Parts: sequence; C-alpha cells; structure tokens
Amino acid sequence: MEGFLSQAVVYLAAAVIAVPIASRMGLGSVLGYLAAGIIIGPVMGLVGSETADLQHFAEFGVVMMLFVIGLELEPRALWDMRHKLLGLGGLQITGTIAVIGGVAFAFGLPWQSALAIGMILSLSSTAIVLQTLNEKGLMQTPGGRSSFSVLLTQDIAVIPMLAMIPLLALPYDDHTPKASDDHGGHGAHDAAHAATNLLEGLPGWAVTLATLGVIAGIILAGIFLIPLVFRFIHAARLREMYTSITLLIVAGIGYLMTIVGLSPALGTFLAGVVLANSEFRHELESDIEPFKGLLLGLFFITVGAGINFDILFGNPATILLMTLGVIAIKGAILFAIALLFHMKGRSRMLFTLSLAQAGEFGFVLIGFTVQQHVLPTALSEQLLLVVALSMLITPALFIAYEVLSRRVSETVADEPEDEVDAGGPVIIAGIGRFGQIVNRMVRNSGYETVVLDSDLRMIQLMRKFGFKGFFGDPTRPEILHAAGLHEASVLVVAIDDKEAAERLIQYARSERPDLHIVARAHDRVHVYRLFRAGANDIVREMFDSSLRAGRYVLENVGLSEYEAHEAEKAFYKHDRHAMRELAPLWDPDKPVYENEAYVARAKELEQELESTMLSSRTGEALDGEETQSEEGKAEG
Repeated sequence: MEGFLSQAVVYLAAAVIAVPIASRMGLGSVLGYLAAGIIIGPVMGLVGSETADLQHFAEFGVVMMLFVIGLELEPRALWDMRHKLLGLGGLQITGTIAVIGGVAFAFGLPWQSALAIGMILSLSSTAIVLQTLNEKGLMQTPGGRSSFSVLLTQDIAVIPMLAMIPLLALPYDDHTPKASDDHGGHGAHDAAHAATNLLEGLPGWAVTLATLGVIAGIILAGIFLIPLVFRFIHAARLREMYTSITLLIVAGIGYLMTIVGLSPALGTFLAGVVLANSEFRHELESDIEPFKGLLLGLFFITVGAGINFDILFGNPATILLMTLGVIAIKGAILFAIALLFHMKGRSRMLFTLSLAQAGEFGFVLIGFTVQQHVLPTALSEQLLLVVALSMLITPALFIAYEVLSRRVSETVADEPEDEVDAGGPVIIAGIGRFGQIVNRMVRNSGYETVVLDSDLRMIQLMRKFGFKGFFGDPTRPEILHAAGLHEASVLVVAIDDKEAAERLIQYARSERPDLHIVARAHDRVHVYRLFRAGANDIVREMFDSSLRAGRYVLENVGLSEYEAHEAEKAFYKHDRHAMRELAPLWDPDKPVYENEAYVARAKELEQELESTMLSSRTGEALDGEETQSEEGKAEG
C-alpha cells in the first residue's frame, strides 16, 4: 500500500507541474502528461515495472472514456452515422490493414502475423485525439466530426478483431506473454492476460464463441437488468449510491471482459451505447466524468513512463523508421480518403494529421495476439514501442496542423468565388445563425441585402430556401467593393473569425468613414476590439438572450411582469454605460484581470448597478404603497 501511494504521489505531482506548463506554451495537456511520464520514468527512474497496479488503474480512464462516448451515442444516432462509419471509417481500417499488412508480409512474416499487425496499427488513439480536439475547439469542425466518425468505427471494429485473432494462431515456440512486463509501462496485455485462464487451451472457434457470448450478455444486461437496478437505487433516495452503482457497472463489465481475455473498454462502450436511451443516461455521465478526467491523465503519463528506451537505443533506426513509416502510411491513406470524400483545406489537414498515429487499443491487441500465439514476444515488444512513440508524436502533429492551417484559407480552393452582381443598402458578411436572423428581418421589412460568406455549404443551403447569397471571402477588398461597399448604408459583420472581423471593420471604416457598421462580438473583450476597429453598434451574441432569461427568472421568483421588464431595461442601460466607461481603460496588451484601473472601475460600476436596481425596486414599491394609500383616502 505504501509503495502504491508513493508512486501515486509521483504521478500526480508530475502532472500538476508539467501539464499547466505545456498548456501555457500552447502544446496541449496531452503532451504535458506524456512528457511528465517520460521524465519520471525513463529519465529520472522514479517509477518502474513495480507500478503495474497503478498503471492498470490508470488504464481504467480509457475504459471510462469509452463508456461516456457510448452514452452519448444512441443506437439511432449510430444508424444515422452509418454512411460515415462505413465510408470514412470502413475505408480507413480496411485500407490500413491491407497496406501495412502487405508491407509486413513483404518483409517475410506469415500472413496471419501480417494481418494481425495491420489490425493493430489500423487503430488510432481515441483518448489523445478526442482530448485534443475538445481542448482546441475542433470537435465541431467538419474535420473534427469526420475524425470522430473514424475513431468510433475503430472502437467498434475492435470487437470483430478480438473475435478474429484466435483464428490466426500460429505454432510459435516463443509465446510467453511477457512483453508488457519487459515493456514496463503499459501492462496492456497483462490486464487482458490476468484472467484468461478460463480460455487457455481452448480452440480458436471456442474463444470466438465465448467472445460473442459475453458481448451479447452485456447488451442484454444493459437493456433489461441495469435499468431495473437504477430504479431500485433511485427508490432509496441516496445521492451517493448513484456514483457507487455507476462505478460498479463500469468496473463489473470491465472485469467480466478481462476474465475472458477481452478489452474492458469495448465492453463498457457497448454498455454505454445500450444505455444511451435510458432515463438515467445524464446521471451516469455526470457521475463518471470526474473520475474519467483524472484517470485518463494518469493513463497518458503511464504511456510516457512506459516507453522502453533500452529497446529504442538498442535499435533506434529500425524503431524510428517503423514509427515514422506507420504515421506516413496512415497519413497517406487518410489523405486519399479525404480527397475521395471531397474534404477541403483545413478539414482535410485535420483529418489526415489527427488520426495518423496508433492507439491505446493497440496495446490490448498486441497482448492478445501474443496470448493467442499470433505474434512472438520479441516482435510484440517492438510493436508496443512503435505504438507508444506514435502516440507521443501525436501532439506534434496537431501543432503542425495549426501551423499549416494558418496558411490555408477557409474558402474552398476548388470552387471559384461567385461574381457579385447585385447591390443593396445592407451588406451582411457572414450568414451563420446570427447573420441569418438579421438577413431575414431586414429583407422581410422590404430592404435588399447582399449576403457574403466563405462557407460554400451555408450559401448553398440558403439558396435551397430561396435566399440569395454569394460565395466569397468578405474580408477581401475586391469582394467588398463588388458587393457595393461605396454605395451601402449599413455593413453587418457576423463572421465567426474574431481577428478577421476586426480586420474587416478596420478596412471598411478606412474606406467609408460615414458607413454605419453593426458587428457581432463573441465576448466583452471582443467588444472593445471591435469598438477600436470602428464599429458603431456592437452586439454580444449571447447578451440579449441572457437578458431575456434573467427576466423570466425574476418573473418566477416574485416580481411582476412589469417589474421584471423594468429590471431588464435598467440592467441593459447600465451595462451599455459600463461598456463605454471601461472601453478607454481596456489595454489590449494585458488580461483584464491584471489591469488594476479596469478592475477597480468595474467593481465601482457593479456596486452602482446593484444600488440602481435595488433603489428602483424600492421606489416602485413605495410608489405603489403611496398610490394605494391615496386611493384608500379617496374611497374613505
């Protein structure tokens, strides 16, 4: 116990130091975790092979992550995604297996081993990629969504891979499963082997049937048994029991999978999908989230700590060539798929670079192939190192994406921009959810608009609904002039890119000092930037809707509809006044919380707001009482 706690302290301390530093440097938390693992493992030797218990504990973070992913995917959602799953994901998996398996076969390996290596290396790192996509705000981009579809397909594909591997058994003499022990960090197939004695010695077809039987059992339990257990716990009305039963479900399914030599992450993913339609879905997700984040971070550290540099330094050229070869082959296949599916620009780069590594399920499959006599131990040790190094390189691939994406326009290069052949008093730059409402309101009031957007799909969608728009980058001067910049009365800037919006306003103001510019701001600081750029009216995208929500709250906690409306109006007026007061104090070269003059004035204005709104309510109450008193006297 003492050894476990001391190792846990080392892991957590390394994370607390390294991760914030990496994040502040713009490298992302994943690279921080991996670097922390390398420092405390191979570099300083603070952790070693005796930490297997903690490493298995950390791998439970991947199990929880797959459970949460499953909870967010209803079976109907999976069906709706079937074209991307089968198209993007299916092509990526089969293409990678074919090419990498073919290369392995060409180097003299038996076809069974070559096929297994192709399956192992066809998988990417769900943990690293999803974490990084979420951190960098790329999940909802076209490239991010396509990457997620491929990752989901890969996670599902592990099930038939696990079922197929026993059928590829070879009569290797060297099949003792000690790759992960020697590897000293991942313990991936230790976990799978810990309880595989139940299947030891069984023929391949029996192992496959056992695999399918366990999977079917998990699905049936998720449909019929787990909801009953949750209703029973709910009747007890003990909040802490929800967390206990959630952890029991994840741990129990994980254990059931390991005793038959299968991946616990796959079992919990299936259970999550089955429970996605349950009324307890959100409860399960909120209970598991804190544990998932902590354990996932520990998992990344163990990946770094488990890199066996002895094997790397013993044959560095071979290992590095294998690692870079895997990344290059997978990248080429992903790029070809992106071209086939007509991905453009940044989406194509993100799709290609984000999935080019091997993944954590590779550790599981490597261990399983050794147990089933498909790969020899020596080769499995090299593959473990290739998988770990490719995961370590992944943050660098995301950094490469960011560098390259700055040089690529979001406009679709293969599509020529429209020739703007219309004019009107109002130019609307950007036709997303904000610009659409402005455009509809202005047009339906009888005024012509000229709509510009660099997203071809949005323009095509507009045209389907009968609205005219032009495909082109509104920040380009020639596009603005063709749209009638010198004749227009109003320019509406509603594009998503904050820096591009600022540049557009600066240019338009320099060309037309008399032009009225209405701009959409993302937040308070963006308001100041747009104000300095020359915008006349600046609308924070969430401000008005938040005001309405606040008014509804006041109406339902005791204020009358009139009082709530007056409070909303008072808040609106004071906030506009505060913005004008604070704008001159704002310094673009420092965060607002480090600007002492700004913070001091903001506090004063907040006190003024509280005093104004309270006195307004008190005054209304007194006015009401006096009125009632006068009415009473009159009646008397």
